[in-house]
Amino acid sequence: MEATKINALIALLDDPDENIFLDVKGQLEQMGTTAIPFLESAWEKSGLGVVFQGRIEELIHQIQFEALYDKLSLWKEGGCMDLIEGWILISHYLYPDLDEDAIREELEKIKQDIWIELNDGLTALEKVKVMNHILFDVHGFSGNTKNYHSPSNSFINTVLEGKKGNPISLSIIYMHLAQSLDLPIYGVNLPRHFILCYLDYSGMMKSFDHLDRDDMMFYINPFGKGSIFSNKEITQFVKELELEDLPMFYLPCNSQSIATRILNNLHHSYQQLGEQEKEEEMKRLLDLLAA
Repeated sequence: MEATKINALIALLDDPDENIFLDVKGQLEQMGTTAIPFLESAWEKSGLGVVFQGRIEELIHQIQFEALYDKLSLWKEGGCMDLIEGWILISHYLYPDLDEDAIREELEKIKQDIWIELNDGLTALEKVKVMNHILFDVHGFSGNTKNYHSPSNSFINTVLEGKKGNPISLSIIYMHLAQSLDLPIYGVNLPRHFILCYLDYSGMMKSFDHLDRDDMMFYINPFGKGSIFSNKEITQFVKELELEDLPMFYLPCNSQSIATRILNNLHHSYQQLGEQEKEEEMKRLLDLLAA
C-alpha cells in the first residue's frame, strides 16, 4: 500500500502547478529514506525529461541531507565519542552509499601493519618513527599540496583511497591509529594548521581539563610526514599569525571541535568553488554542532 502511495506521489512531481509540486515534495520528504529507492527507480525509468529528473535528484539529496543531519545530531547527543563515526557521517554528505565497514577494515589493516613493528621497548620517538614509516613510506599518505582546498581532502573515503589529505584529515587517521594502539596522541586545534601532541606520563594521568603545556612531550605534523617539533615552534607560529597566545593552541581538543573543523574546511571549500547550496548546508551542520 505504501509503495503504491509513494509511486503515485512521484508521478505528480512533474505537475506544472507549483503548489501541487510543493505539496507532493513535502509529503515525500516526510517519508524520509523510505522513499529513496522508489525515487531512484523512477529516475532510471523515466522518459519525462530533465526537469522531472532534476526534481527527483534534488528531492533525494534533500532527504539524504536531513537523514545526515539527524544522525549527526544523535552523534553529538551521544557525546561525540567515536570521531571516525562522526567523520564517516560527514562523508555521507557527498557519498551517501559510503560503506562504513569497508572504511573501518581499511583502517584496521593499516593498524595491523603498524602493530607488527611496535614493541614495548621503543621510546615515544621511536614509536612515532614507526607510525611515520608505515603511514607515509609504506602506505604512501601525503599532504595534498596541489589541491589543498579541495573538498576531497575532507572526506574519509577519498582520503583513504587517494592517500592524500589536508592537515586535519591526515591527523585524524594518524591519531585514530595511534590511540587504537594505546599511544597517547591527540589532536591540537592550532589555527590554520591542525597538528597532534604526544602526552608524557604525567599527562596520561590527567583529564583533558587539567592538562598544561608541560604535559606535552612533543608535537607531530602529519601534513609534514610526521615531523616532530616542540611548543617553541607553536609559540613562534602563533606570533607570526599575530594571534593571542592561547592555551588551546598547545593542548588536546575533543572530537566535537575536530568535527567542527572538518565542516569549516568544507564550508570554505564550497565557498571558494561558488557552490552556494553546499556552503549553506555546511553552515546548517556547523550550527548543529555549535548549538
